[in-house]
Amino acid sequence: MAYQSKLKSDEINNELNDVEHGKTFLNKEITNERMEKRILLDKVARKVFSLSTVFALIVLGILFYRIGTQSIGWLDLKFLTSNLSIFPEKAGIYGAIIGSVWLMAVVIPVTLLLGVSTAIYLEEYANQGKFQSFIKTNISNLAGVPSVIFGLLGLTVFRRLFDLGSSILAGGLTLSLLVLPIIVVASQEAIRAVPGFLRDGAYAMGATKWTTIRTVVLPASLPGILTGCILAISRAIGETAPLVVLGIPTLILRIPDSIMSDFTALPIQIYYWTLDTVLTPQYANLAAATIVVLLVVLLLMNSVAIFIRIKFQRRY
Repeated sequence: MAYQSKLKSDEINNELNDVEHGKTFLNKEITNERMEKRILLDKVARKVFSLSTVFALIVLGILFYRIGTQSIGWLDLKFLTSNLSIFPEKAGIYGAIIGSVWLMAVVIPVTLLLGVSTAIYLEEYANQGKFQSFIKTNISNLAGVPSVIFGLLGLTVFRRLFDLGSSILAGGLTLSLLVLPIIVVASQEAIRAVPGFLRDGAYAMGATKWTTIRTVVLPASLPGILTGCILAISRAIGETAPLVVLGIPTLILRIPDSIMSDFTALPIQIYYWTLDTVLTPQYANLAAATIVVLLVVLLLMNSVAIFIRIKFQRRY
């Protein structure tokens, strides 16, 4: 009986081993099949992403080529220093350049003061809770709202309610609303990145909360704040839709001399010259030359932002 029991036990063990072996073999087959699918999917995704990148570079190259060829012979010192004119051969963008400078003179202080102050309050003073989370979520959502919506807001509030018309102040405040959420989010991230032991060290020395923020937190987060501000301002200087909705005129022969003056800006001039190309083909050359000027300004601003990030970035 013992011998028979042992035989049965050996048979059961063999069957179990066969089952386990079959399961192992089946699992290996399933694993190999999944790996093959993943490798194939990885290859397909790599090809798709590579083709997308090549396509984007080709489109960008064609765009640069068209702009470069159309601006040849039109972009010179006379074009930069002449006023607007109804005659293409006499037209210049001096008034649009001055208008853009005045516009940034309104946007920069408003966005820096409000944006950085809001970020400091949310990160350092506001109580953690649902209300603060609600505010942060809405600020982040505002950063993705289309710019034309801010144009409608500026038209309702600044032009009609406050009766500012199509002045530099109205345009500057509208663009400030557009880029303010971007600056707030960038400043929050920069302040949040400051190590906690720096604050603790300041408090241990007897510093007050505001003294700690002013002498420790802000200097440590300044590179990130400035980088975000420069990138946001570079977006503001190239925006067209909010100014179009405000009804900013295109042909201003008088150079603006105050924030209440009517004005035109570089993106507005590009937009209207592009529309007028249907009637006068030479306006396409003027628009291309103005695009080159605007691209140079944007590249310089982005280069400054990158330089600040690399030069003044601190490692703790």
